[in-house]
Amino acid sequence: MSIRHWPEAERPREKLLKRGAQALGDAELLALFLGSGMAGEDAVACARGLIARHGSLAALAALGPESLLRERGLGPARTALLLAAHELGARCLSAQLQRGPAISDERSAGLLFRQRLQRAPQEVFACMFLDSRHRMLAFEELFRGTIDGSEVHPREVVRRCLAHNAAAVILGHNHPSGVAEPSAADRQITRRLQDALALIDVRVLDHFIVGEGEPYSFAARGMI
Repeated sequence: MSIRHWPEAERPREKLLKRGAQALGDAELLALFLGSGMAGEDAVACARGLIARHGSLAALAALGPESLLRERGLGPARTALLLAAHELGARCLSAQLQRGPAISDERSAGLLFRQRLQRAPQEVFACMFLDSRHRMLAFEELFRGTIDGSEVHPREVVRRCLAHNAAAVILGHNHPSGVAEPSAADRQITRRLQDALALIDVRVLDHFIVGEGEPYSFAARGMI
């Protein structure tokens, strides 16, 4: 049955307008971006299939344009809408952190690193620069490497901290393999950056590794 023949209270668009976006499930939200289904499937069923094939909405959102275009039911227009929605969410979160209160928990910062870095096919190292009250000044990608690693230069991180007049930083990089566990090199560069930044009185508050699922937090595990 087409969605337009569903009871009004169950249609995703009408439900959102009446009860708010939080009332919709993942498949219903995704269905609004798909707009319509395919032969024999309404938009919600199509959305459920997409999510089921990848295990979660987050895993689907992490796909790049090439992977999305290969999905049954997604053409260039729908792929563009999904990518734009993901980027819009990342920009809204970034804007909230920049003008909002101090970052007091690792989850909000980790979410921004995940949204910014999870899609990258190669390793990317980024920094979040904070003021003395731990409010975000800027978020920058500083280094890009191959899929095997990224060469991080402490002097460049120091230079950018001075440029932003930062009092603290949160570090982050992605593991394209999807395994968000720190390597020996990850632990070593974290210590090197802590030592280098201590010379200019800048604290390293955390280092996130972005893979599949929740980012790995050095601070949450007592490593910073």
